[in-house]
Amino acid sequence: MTRVRVLALPDGMASSLAITLDALETANQVSLNGGRRAPFEVTTLRTGRATVAFEPGDLLIIPGLGVRSESELLARLATPAVERAAGIAAKARAAGASIAASCASTFILAQAGLLSGRRATTTWWLAPAFRRLHPEVELAADQIVVADWPIATAGAAMAQMDLMLAVIARFASPGLADACARYLLLDQRRSQAPYMAVSFLAGQDALIARAEAWARANIARDFGMDELAAAAGLAPRTFARRLAAVCGLSPVRFAQRIRMEAAERLLETTRLSVDEVARRVGYAEPSTLRRLIRREARRSPAELRRRPHGAGRAATAN
Repeated sequence: MTRVRVLALPDGMASSLAITLDALETANQVSLNGGRRAPFEVTTLRTGRATVAFEPGDLLIIPGLGVRSESELLARLATPAVERAAGIAAKARAAGASIAASCASTFILAQAGLLSGRRATTTWWLAPAFRRLHPEVELAADQIVVADWPIATAGAAMAQMDLMLAVIARFASPGLADACARYLLLDQRRSQAPYMAVSFLAGQDALIARAEAWARANIARDFGMDELAAAAGLAPRTFARRLAAVCGLSPVRFAQRIRMEAAERLLETTRLSVDEVARRVGYAEPSTLRRLIRREARRSPAELRRRPHGAGRAATAN
């Protein structure tokens, strides 16, 4: 069982805190319903608490700070409460705990010196400020989640749910993360969910992430799994073992998830025929794509096309 400390910031985003607690409770309940022990022991902390002890294996989660402008951000970062939060984060990491933060709270981790030399993300509209204040951090502002464990960061406000799926996958299992996504009705944004799950997990391993990027760049052709492994710089068997450990997927299912996400996006945002969409994502036979979408998304291509454009997609702004 992972001991989780959720830091409730003064004037922090109530929705971000609620998402954190709800996702962890859902993970525990789904596990208990399946006859397994709850994976998380959750405690909510306040920045005014005098003594906070951390141990190796603990997890500190800092939900979104909640700001509406760069000037407000800078003012909040200088407050005693946020300075204490940075101190708590530094103490947690020094004790061997992992840390996850989203939105503007990623600035707190950078302020604590925890992101120096690491990859991270933040809410997109604060990316210029982040780069200016913290050039020592490799900012991947286009990413929803950067799981550079033992530290993970997420982008704009509602990316807190995406971050929580990555946390559940890391500290419990990919299967439980998928079950929680279904339980919380995240299947309503299926055009994103399979892609995001793969990205979250692949991002935990630099070589798997390299294979993911290569697959997206070569999606229009029918590449082999040996090529995918070579893109990661690994032998096929080693790649398969490493991919299973990181993502809980075989190389074939990994490639299928990537192709399906691209197909769903085309179906939702263009009027291309199913035959043309299939061709663009590497399937010579449209029937193959239809079967894949029905199996993974539980919808037909026509049902995906009828869904309102953007329905169920993750929010990208604070």
